Amino acid sequence: MKYLFLVFLMNLLSQYAGKPLRRGGSYPKSFEDIKNEIAGYTDIAKAIIDLAVHGKAQNRSYERLAVFADTIGPRLSGSKNLDAAIKYMFSALQKDGLENVHLEPVKVPHWERGEEFAMMLEPRNQSIAILGLGNSVATPPEGITAEVIVVTSFDELHKRSQEAKGKIVVYNEPFISYGETVQYRVRGAVEAAKVGAVASLIRSITSFSIHSPHTGGQSYQPDVPQIPTACISVEDAEMMSRMSLRGTKIVVHLKMGAKTYPDSPSFNTVAEIVGSKYPEQIVLVSGHLDSWDVGQGAMDDGGGAFISWEALSLIKDLGLRPKRTLRLVLWTGEEQGGIGAKQYYQLHKENISNFDIVMESDEGTFKPSGLGFTGSAKAREIVKEIMTLLLPINATDVYDNADGTDIDYWMRDGVPGTELYLRSS
Repeated sequence: MKYLFLVFLMNLLSQYAGKPLRRGGSYPKSFEDIKNEIAGYTDIAKAIIDLAVHGKAQNRSYERLAVFADTIGPRLSGSKNLDAAIKYMFSALQKDGLENVHLEPVKVPHWERGEEFAMMLEPRNQSIAILGLGNSVATPPEGITAEVIVVTSFDELHKRSQEAKGKIVVYNEPFISYGETVQYRVRGAVEAAKVGAVASLIRSITSFSIHSPHTGGQSYQPDVPQIPTACISVEDAEMMSRMSLRGTKIVVHLKMGAKTYPDSPSFNTVAEIVGSKYPEQIVLVSGHLDSWDVGQGAMDDGGGAFISWEALSLIKDLGLRPKRTLRLVLWTGEEQGGIGAKQYYQLHKENISNFDIVMESDEGTFKPSGLGFTGSAKAREIVKEIMTLLLPINATDVYDNADGTDIDYWMRDGVPGTELYLRSS
C-alpha cells in the first residue's frame, strides 16, 4: 500500500508541480479547474491500484527488498557492503528500464565499532548489553572502570554536575516521542563531557524493548572533550535507576574498540522517468541505501528506498509519461547525518528553481495514513485534492509539515516537501 501512495503523488504532483506549488506562487488556472482536472485521474488511480494489488506487481517491492537485504546485508557508511549495495542497485535500476541511471560521487564517513562490552561490577556482576553509537571514540585499550551516576534529564545532570565528574553518566530518560527523546542519544556524550564524565550510556530511544539496545547517530562538539558513548537496553537503564534511587553504589567496566578512518568515496544512486513536456523540472522521490551495521537495514531504510523505486516501476509498467521528470535518488551516508544528501544539494542547488517538490520515505514501512506537507497554503489545497484519489487505500489526510534528513536542505530554501505519515498497527 505504501508504494501506491507514493506513485499516486508522484504521477499527479508531476502534473501540478512548479510555480503553483511554490511559496507565494499563483495559479495558472482557477482552483475549480484544477479540482476537475485532478478528478479526471480517477481511472489512472484505479489502474495503479489494480497493477500493484492484483496484477503482476503484487508483492514485487517486498520480494525485491528481501533478495537485496539477504544478499547484501548491513550497509554501514564507508563499508564494502555499502559499495556492493550501490553497485547492485545501479544494475537493478538499469535492468528495470528506468532512464538516466547514474551514480553521483560523494565522500562519506568511515567508522567501525570494533569489539565492545560492558560489565556491572558492583553491586554484583551483571553483563550490560550495549551498542556503541555512531562515530563514538574508543575507550583506552584496558577499558574504563568507573562509578555510575544515573539521571533522567540534562537538567538533572547539570544540577548534579559536581557528582558527575570522573563517572559514567547513565541516562534513563523517559520516552516521549522519537523526535523529542532522540536528543539524549545525539547530545548525551557532549553534555556528560561538559561536566567531566568519562563516558555516557544512553537508554535506547524506543517505546518497547526486549533487552535490545538500539544504535544510532550522535554528535560531538569541537570545543568539548570526546568521550565514549553507547546505548543500553531499557531494562538495564531501569535496573540501574532503581539501584541508584536506593542509594546503592554502581560500578561499571566499559570497553569499546571503535575506530574512525578517513572519509571514503561513495555515491548517490539516481534514476528517472523523463518528463514529456517539462523535462528540466524535477519531482524528486527518495530513500537511503546505507544502514547501521547490526541489522539488515530492511526497515531503515531498505523499505523506503525500495518503495520509492517501485513507484517509478509502476508508472513505467503502465506506460505513463508525466509532464515533469520523476527522479529517484537513493541517498548514501544518511545515518551519519545526511552526508550524501547534503553534497547532492550543494551540487544541484544552482538549479533549485527546477525542483518542484521533494519527497522522502524514511519512517518505516507501515500502512500510510496520510501525508505531511511543507509548502504554501495554496499548494496545500492542491495536495488535499490529489489525496482524495487515495480514498480506496484510506490514506487521505494532509498533516502540517514534512520532515526528512535528506530533503530538509531543499525545504529550507522554499521547495515544497512531503513525508509519509504511517500507522504502526
